[in-house]
Amino acid sequence: MPDSEFEVMEAVWKLSPPVSTNEITSMIGGDKHWKPQTILTLLTRLVEKGFLESSKQGRERRFSPIISEEEYLQVETKNFMKRHYNNSITQLVNTLYDGKGLSNKDIDELKEWLNNGG
Repeated sequence: MPDSEFEVMEAVWKLSPPVSTNEITSMIGGDKHWKPQTILTLLTRLVEKGFLESSKQGRERRFSPIISEEEYLQVETKNFMKRHYNNSITQLVNTLYDGKGLSNKDIDELKEWLNNGG
């Protein structure tokens, strides 16, 4: 998901769905200098991709998430791990620490995490 679409999804998750274009524009439009039409375009794309559903309430279209933020991040993290690290947590940790090694505290925390079922 492109960053712009993710920012819109974050707004939908943070607001109380179902949300209107105006609510999202009020939350993020000013910071980004996005016009309401830009946000509506992003919302439409997210509906087409299956991340949001839309319903009409009076004259207004409102949007609700189909997937939670946690579910989305799990899917994205799994895809990232598969694409960049061949699903190897060891390769990821090596990259994060740039071959400098882990502190004893880091190792203890990882052991505890693994012992608790990851």
